[in-house]
Amino acid sequence: MSERSKRQTDRPKILEERRRFKRMDVSLNGRFMVENTDEYPCEVFNMSPGGMAVKAPFLPRVGERVISYIEQLGGLDGTVTRTFDGGFAVEFKISARKRERIANVLTWYSSGEHNLEDRVHERYAPRIVEQKLILPSGSVHACRVIDVSLSGASVATDLRPDIDSLVVLARHRGRVVRHHDEGFAIEFVEVQDPDSMARTFG
Repeated sequence: MSERSKRQTDRPKILEERRRFKRMDVSLNGRFMVENTDEYPCEVFNMSPGGMAVKAPFLPRVGERVISYIEQLGGLDGTVTRTFDGGFAVEFKISARKRERIANVLTWYSSGEHNLEDRVHERYAPRIVEQKLILPSGSVHACRVIDVSLSGASVATDLRPDIDSLVVLARHRGRVVRHHDEGFAIEFVEVQDPDSMARTFG
């Protein structure tokens, strides 16, 4: 088959793939890491379960692998498909379960509900509330877990780590997303396994 014929054959498949995922305008903050491990902030302004378009101060090259951490969604692996003035587009290389998670978040986003982690994964008061908290410095502190879900937790403590800083609650990694009167809220880097959560928090 000639190269031209191959391109003509592949084009309908590419268009079908693009139509398969409905895109939505959003406003989600995050960070991304390029292949040399440098990290940069970004804002997602358009997303589907298949990919996203972001605004960013640094543009990776087309074809480069990027790992993004996006609020409410955790880590997303993907490849840069194109760049444009002030940003770039990514095609996700993720599992079907992760795509389903994105679809759920976009559904809640379209309903006008932006406190998404409370809706997508139900929060509950754990039976085992006393836990250890590891800060970015490596220091270990005691804290009390107010409530928890598969995607995040709220803890009571006098500590106030910087927003977006990486912490470990028990053995679950997450980022600080907001402060409150009793402590702060954590969003886990990945949606957690229910059995693992039950062993940790009861």
